[in-house]
Amino acid sequence: MQLNGIAHIQLTVNNFARCEPFYRQLLQFLEMDLVFDGDDILYGVGSRTGILVRGPSTEYQNETFQQQRIGLHHFCFRARSKQDIDQLHGFLKEINATIIHAPEDGPWAPNYYSVLFEDPDGIRIEANYVPGKGNLDPGVNLPLKDIGDNF
Repeated sequence: MQLNGIAHIQLTVNNFARCEPFYRQLLQFLEMDLVFDGDDILYGVGSRTGILVRGPSTEYQNETFQQQRIGLHHFCFRARSKQDIDQLHGFLKEINATIIHAPEDGPWAPNYYSVLFEDPDGIRIEANYVPGKGNLDPGVNLPLKDIGDNF
């Protein structure tokens, strides 16, 4: 079976009231339609992708996101051009997002170009652009052991 991408990602944030404005603006910038907009849930769909953000169950409200804990490390959107990455970076600066690194080239694929940022709970989000076949090019030999925890 060959997959047709990821249908949706569901994120549980610690403080929905604090994170909701960030995600509302990000989903709008990414031209995603809000298909569900509730008291503690936002669900945007667009570009064959869905992002659902919701608040935690009561018993987990005092926990915080830890990138190295079991579970989500980060997720990454795939952009259509380097200019898209640069435009996203400009948008992130406008909304005062926490930017881990501005647009830069990376070692993860030939001509890899990305921006890395965090939501208000510290959940890391990346957007990248990789032209052509990227790591599926038969000539690519990616040294993953040398990458470590650089993202």
